[in-house]
Amino acid sequence: MSTADVMGKSAHIVFAHPEPHSFVAAMADTARTTLTRTGWRVTVSDLYAKRFNPVASAADFRNRSRPDYLVYPLEQRHARTQGSLEPDIVEEVEAVLDSDLLILVFPVFWFSAPAILKGWIDRVFLSGTFYGGRRVYDRGGMAEKRAMIITALGGREHMFGPSGIHGELANGMLRHLQQGTLGYVGFKVHEPFVAYHVPYVTQKERETMLERLEAALAKIDTRPLVSFPSLENFDDQFRPLDGTRNKGA
Repeated sequence: MSTADVMGKSAHIVFAHPEPHSFVAAMADTARTTLTRTGWRVTVSDLYAKRFNPVASAADFRNRSRPDYLVYPLEQRHARTQGSLEPDIVEEVEAVLDSDLLILVFPVFWFSAPAILKGWIDRVFLSGTFYGGRRVYDRGGMAEKRAMIITALGGREHMFGPSGIHGELANGMLRHLQQGTLGYVGFKVHEPFVAYHVPYVTQKERETMLERLEAALAKIDTRPLVSFPSLENFDDQFRPLDGTRNKGA
């Protein structure tokens, strides 16, 4: 797709790594420069640099619907309609809503994402705005948007997969992010980009990884999507319809 084809599209990058000179930071910078060069408007949230508060609490709401007992998702809905969310949440929510593409860039920590990124999701993916009731998967609040994970880890590529010692990566340890978070709220999720064995390879090999990332993002519109359930295959109680086997969208 040409630059002219994507003019007007916007991407928001959420970067979570405590070291600003890390390889993961280089991946975030590569994502920003590549998308900008190919015509995207790009914004970035550097969570560590912003000292983003990852702890969901009653303090997130300046006007509570129920002061005596905290039901966090219900207070998210109330605060959104009342304009009483904390400003740091509002800033991140608007950045996601204003973008066509959300990119999460982070290192794998303990088979998952850094706590600061998990906390960003907890506070920013608002009930009622991002999801709610039957507004999930292909009917979720983000159904018109796309997302992608860019990550790095120390393990070798052969350690992952059906017969690998750690099991599946994209459909295993990252499933809670790809399906349980991004897919659940409606994003169409591109296959992730994974840089393996990063701390132990040569600088030349790291440069090659960044070149591969650049090439992948330059053609992101043709990058395959991960398959998720479609609500067309389920009834009002999310029971599979007769003859279906949890087919993807």
